[in-house]
Amino acid sequence: MSTDYHDLDPQETAEWQEAIDVVVERLGAERARHLLQKTIEKAFESGIEPPDMQTPYVNTIPVGQQPVYPGNLELERHILRALRWNATAMVVRANRKPASPGGHIASFQSSAIMYEVGYNHFWKGHDHPNGSDMLFIQGHTAPGTYARAFLEGRIGEDQLENFRIEAGGKGISSYPHPYLMPNFWQFSTVSMGLGPIMAIYQARFLKYLENRELTKKAENHAEGRKVWAFLGDGEMDEPQSQGAIALASREKLDNLVFVVNCNLQRLDGPVRGNSKIVQELEGNFRGAGWNVIKVLWGSGWDRLLADPQYGQLLRKLMMECIDGEYQNFKNKGGAYIRERFFGKYPELKSMVADMSDDQIYYDLIRGGHDQDKVYAAYHNAVHSVGRPTVILMHTVKGYGMGEAGEGMNISHQQKKLSSDQLLKLRDRFNIPVSEQQIESAEFYKPAADSPEMQYLHERRQALGGYLPNRPHNFETLAIPELSMFDALLKDTGERTLSTTMAMVRVMVAIARHKELGPRLVPIVPDEARTFGMEGMFRQVGIYSPEGQKYEPEDANDIMPYKETQKGQLLEEGINEDGAMSSWIAASTSYANNHKMMIPFYIFYSMFGFQRIGDLAWAAGDMLARGFLVGGTSGRTTLNGEGLQHQDGHSQLFAGFIPNCKSYDPTFAYEVAVIAHDGMKRMYQDGENVFYYITTLNENYTMPALPEGSEAGIIKGMYPFRTATGKAANRVQLLGCGSILREVIAAADLLQADWGVDADIWATPSLNELARDGAACARWNLLHPDQEARKPWVTQCLEGQQGPVIASTDYIRTFAEQIRAYVPGDFHVLGTDGFGRSDSREALRAHFEVDRHYVTVAALKALADQQKSSKAKGNITPQTVLDALAKYGIDPEKPNPLYA
Repeated sequence: MSTDYHDLDPQETAEWQEAIDVVVERLGAERARHLLQKTIEKAFESGIEPPDMQTPYVNTIPVGQQPVYPGNLELERHILRALRWNATAMVVRANRKPASPGGHIASFQSSAIMYEVGYNHFWKGHDHPNGSDMLFIQGHTAPGTYARAFLEGRIGEDQLENFRIEAGGKGISSYPHPYLMPNFWQFSTVSMGLGPIMAIYQARFLKYLENRELTKKAENHAEGRKVWAFLGDGEMDEPQSQGAIALASREKLDNLVFVVNCNLQRLDGPVRGNSKIVQELEGNFRGAGWNVIKVLWGSGWDRLLADPQYGQLLRKLMMECIDGEYQNFKNKGGAYIRERFFGKYPELKSMVADMSDDQIYYDLIRGGHDQDKVYAAYHNAVHSVGRPTVILMHTVKGYGMGEAGEGMNISHQQKKLSSDQLLKLRDRFNIPVSEQQIESAEFYKPAADSPEMQYLHERRQALGGYLPNRPHNFETLAIPELSMFDALLKDTGERTLSTTMAMVRVMVAIARHKELGPRLVPIVPDEARTFGMEGMFRQVGIYSPEGQKYEPEDANDIMPYKETQKGQLLEEGINEDGAMSSWIAASTSYANNHKMMIPFYIFYSMFGFQRIGDLAWAAGDMLARGFLVGGTSGRTTLNGEGLQHQDGHSQLFAGFIPNCKSYDPTFAYEVAVIAHDGMKRMYQDGENVFYYITTLNENYTMPALPEGSEAGIIKGMYPFRTATGKAANRVQLLGCGSILREVIAAADLLQADWGVDADIWATPSLNELARDGAACARWNLLHPDQEARKPWVTQCLEGQQGPVIASTDYIRTFAEQIRAYVPGDFHVLGTDGFGRSDSREALRAHFEVDRHYVTVAALKALADQQKSSKAKGNITPQTVLDALAKYGIDPEKPNPLYA
């Protein structure tokens, strides 16, 4: 209904409202809700459009339903003073140094009470009987988290002194970064939008573990583990922030709480200057089925809103004002609020006639700055059953900073406060620091035996210990020998197989293992049949919290679609971000749930790192352990699908992440060796690495594991076939993934057509070879007086005869990484350019990486080497021309990079 609707019969309206009040009083809120729902349904049947999903612009929880605050407010305010001061001093001190590393003050000042109420009364630590809560802390509020850890004695003053100055080893990170502070942070959140979607899937994974009976469910729901995600209202514009909220409702994630800090500002200005972000978010979340709690106004407003004469008019005004105005109200003082807010209606201006300008400014605060209102919202959230909760907290960015940044567009960038501005902050919150301490921005810590410090520790001990915290008593798994994948190590004879199917068989072998099987978490984004995983539907089941309420269409088939509450496979739908977030939850379970899981997320490789690169980077930050499998990899392996599906660069993306080990295997035994190595390193030895393995959908016969090649496979290079001939000309051919088989075919052509012998080297990880080479070069640089170390690729090729030609199904840069470590002439073939639909043979010819191009490249390299020689049997430019003609290669064909 339009907000400007003219009420033709106010008395009738009042009677309807009174009727609802009577039902609530006599029969309760649920009965009233039922009657309203039935009334709406009847209205809809009559052609009346249902009301929108927004409620009035006031607090959701009435004053009469607020629980009594259980804490000592005075002591908590003492603690808050220290936190506000130290968080500010930390950033100010850092930016007085030459490094000027930046930092954020305003975000924590706006959300300090929201965090403190949680720390003092709700958030469970690792020693709690039900386990710890998970905190996705808003990245820009990190100084406040450090300030609390400083009071708790978990972070020293020398670390605060080195905020954002980490290269020397003493500092603390700018934002929540588990990689940089592995004993402290639980999650990486500062890349906007990733925190919300990861929090949803973490909450879902907690339910997954409970339903599979891998963890215990709390007897009292309110005391059970919860996932709390602290978000900014500006951050909610990121697609990932709200992209999965329907899943949270659909799966009844009542262990999930979003707390959105609605300070109405993003980084440059208002979030919704011309409208109301709180109302917009309420509509979105309420429509998605969430429990929505609005915390808009502090206790000072209660008497005004309850005024029997003008309370309704005040509510009307609150709805009329837009966010751009609300920002001005808190920035320009009490007199401005009196005239420009209350002054819009003479009746309302009279309501505050007995209040001074300071009382209007300081007493009529936003709800997110009021402990009673915040506590009531949190209490409601943890007791809410059957749906997730979002709390929309109305706050002021830079609360308490005054002219230094309170409610100002520049608040986010404010990092250097003057002594005068620090003095005003001190006076605003009665912080017990002297003018001398203000001048030096000295840190403040109450005495250890002070009532506030004792209270701080008592509250955390009562809740099970300190947060955020990442303990290191991780469990490990005993990984069997490589023979557990014995079937993949043998020659398949005439039977054909793809490496994607080899990877599926790896998962099946794990699933059948008594100890490891329950830890397996297969994850697919609605492509299980594409990857040949439909057999796992029956074997391990598809996870569904409600089981399967219907008979599937294929119930009588051998491999029906089987949903079950205890299912292992996560079928995420067409949703790469969601699937990756599930994988992150599973791959960090060893730390967050003390339960080691073995996740395999298999996807179209083109839709992997290209789409979820930011999440993959966050996974590295969070020390994930698991397997990412890029199926149908390479630019030419996925015939018929076209440009958007054909991957020629995901291996390079994987190489950007320091703790991601990436491989591009060709044969089943390589898949088995790599998977086994990963399992041992991650789950038995406890290494903080994860694996990206690209696989193919081509079926061909698989050879047996060459004896003694395991170490070379893991290092990234091993001899696949050594030429036994005595030809005068010899080359070294390198290949991996789908193009290694073209390289093998090229070696045969070189011998049969041109009398050239070729040694073949499989290079399942050019990324690992490049990292090894760089590590050796670094060591040699720093140890000039010691014997130089040789990269593995150098050791393999040193002393070998002839030029080296590397061919892959990826862009040339992939193989170019190892150029510096290859002795002698080095030539690279790759698939630069956009993909297209055609047969594999045609695509490889188009991109100039098939057996004929490998052969021509080898002949050209030999011809270049022998230009000045007149020896008999030389390869000449004419030989190369003859080869081009023989294989039907047009020298004038368009460059595939631009074709």
